Amino acid sequence: MKRLSMLILALMLALAACQGKPAEVTGQTVSVHSGIFSDVNADELNAMLEDKDFVFVNVHIPFEGNIANTDLSIPYDQIGQSLSQLPTDKNAKIVLYCRSGRMSAIAAETLVDLGYANVWNLKGGMLEWELAGLPIEAK
Repeated sequence: MKRLSMLILALMLALAACQGKPAEVTGQTVSVHSGIFSDVNADELNAMLEDKDFVFVNVHIPFEGNIANTDLSIPYDQIGQSLSQLPTDKNAKIVLYCRSGRMSAIAAETLVDLGYANVWNLKGGMLEWELAGLPIEAK
């Protein structure tokens, strides 16, 4: 009986340890001429949204819908002229997305060129998001 109690206690402790915070997403580093940004896939972004600590920006034009919890819509080709909408702290985390990932990668590079140091991009954009079975808010 004592052995069974010890086994149950060990299993409970192991399960409790497994229910901690999800692993931190690190993404894939993308080097550009003036620095780096991080690419994340749909599953990684979905995990990041569970404990959202970033400004979430849709940069696609024309508008094709949003991923839930989007904070801003700024056209990718106007991101440099729209800095007043973004955090003044250039170390603040900013996550960008568009329909396919192309426009958001361009916007990410622009922000890195402007000195932003914590820029993230949804690689594959809303297309990958939908392929992962995740919802897009209506247009």
